[in-house]
Amino acid sequence: MENPENRPWKVLSSRYLVRRPWCTVRLERLEMPDGRSVPEYYVFEYPDWVNVIATTREGRLVLVSQYRHGLGETAWEIPAGCIEPSDPSPLAAAQRELREETGYGGGRWRQLTVVAPNPATQNNRTYCFVAEGVERLGDQQLDATEQIEVRTASRDEVLDLLHTDRIRQALMAAPLWRYLYETEKHPDRS
Repeated sequence: MENPENRPWKVLSSRYLVRRPWCTVRLERLEMPDGRSVPEYYVFEYPDWVNVIATTREGRLVLVSQYRHGLGETAWEIPAGCIEPSDPSPLAAAQRELREETGYGGGRWRQLTVVAPNPATQNNRTYCFVAEGVERLGDQQLDATEQIEVRTASRDEVLDLLHTDRIRQALMAAPLWRYLYETEKHPDRS
C-alpha cells in the first residue's frame, strides 16, 4: 500500500496561549483543503522524545519503574526522555538517557522505529532504539524530580507485563511489542 496523499490544512492565524517548558499550547484558525473553516484548533508543542529497548549480554531487558502523576501510579517502562538541544542526534539522546536513568551503556545500537505520540494535537515524534548487549557502567544520574528503580526482566516477564497491561505507556508498549514479535519471528534481528 502506498502512502496517502498529503492534504495539509492552511494556517490562517496562530498564537501562543501558554509557553512553559512542559506546556506549550498554540491556538490556530485553519482552512481545510475543501475550504471548510476550523475556527479553533489547539496544538501542543513538545520536544522530540527517545526510548530504548535495552538488553543485557545475558538477554535480559532493562526496565525502569517510576511514579507517573498523570495516572497517579508507579509503572514499568523502558528508559526514555527528551532530546535535549545539546544532543547531536536522537541516537546520542537515547544513549544519554539509558546511561542517566539506569547506569547501563555500551552495546550495539539500532533505530527500531519512529512513532508519533498523538499527531492530531502534538507536534513531536518518539525515536525508538534497540541497544543489545548493554552492561552496567556506573550509577544512575537522575534529574531532581526522578525516582527511578532499575530492574532486568526476561522476555517472558516482559510479555506478561504487556499482556496484563502493566506497561501502560503506549509509546513504550508499541515498540516493545514490535521488538518482541520481530525477534520471535526473526531471531537473527536480535
